[in-house]
Parts: sequence; structure tokens; C-alpha cells
Amino acid sequence: MTEVPAASRPYRVSGSSPWEDQFGYSRAVAVGDTVLVAGTTAFEGGMVHHEGDPYTQTLTAFEVAFKALAEYGLSAADVVRTRMFITHIRDCDEVGRAHKKLFDTIRPVATMVVVQGLIDSRMMVEVELEAYRAGLATSLEGKQ
Repeated sequence: MTEVPAASRPYRVSGSSPWEDQFGYSRAVAVGDTVLVAGTTAFEGGMVHHEGDPYTQTLTAFEVAFKALAEYGLSAADVVRTRMFITHIRDCDEVGRAHKKLFDTIRPVATMVVVQGLIDSRMMVEVELEAYRAGLATSLEGKQ
């Protein structure tokens, strides 16, 4: 069997979500020069923050995602795609306003979808993101 080059192997980061162990996933995975960040919400420290406030929940959810990116030395400036899952269509303007605050000059591709619900009914938004930086795989080679 041929050995997979280190730059081609996934590099995984865990977060603090209790669901990572329960459901068997990573907070973020780097593959090559791309980092994929799993869905994040305003759940931190064992509690849902900013109940009833979709704008602040969105900002908090992206901050959780940015913490995962920072593990790879990346930031919001490296984000190329975002996905936002909201539980009520009435919240789209507030979620979009939060997205604009964070990404107005970066302009990643973005998708917003209304879903029936999230894992906790107090959560109003869940976000995912993808980031890219040329040469990232090479910089991660010794860390795996």
C-alpha cells in the first residue's frame, strides 16, 4: 500500500461541544489547503447564549467557528464559503446583518436555509464555514 503524503492527510481539531464525542465528529478538519468547520451555534460553556436574539447568536456562532480556524492559523479573512441554517424566516435579516458585519469586505459565497429546528430549541442559527489558504497543508505537515 502506498503511503499517503502528510500534506494529503486530514488534520482534525476538536472543540468543546458535547455532541462531538456523542455523535463522532470533529469541530474542524483540514484537507490540503482547505479547512472545513462543522456546524456551530451560540452554545458555549454548556449553555445556549443570547436566547431569542438571532443577530447575537449568529455573531457568537461565527466566533466559535473562528476559534477553530485559529487552530490552523487562519482567520475570517481566509473564509471562502459560509452556510447559515435558521429556524425562522423572520430572522433572515438579522442573521444576514450579522454576516455582513463579519464578512462585508471578505465576501465569501454564502447560503442561508430555513430548517425545521436545531438540536436545542433555544438555538436560532447554526453556521458552517470553509476556509482556504495556499500552502496550509505544508505548514501543517509536522503537526499531525
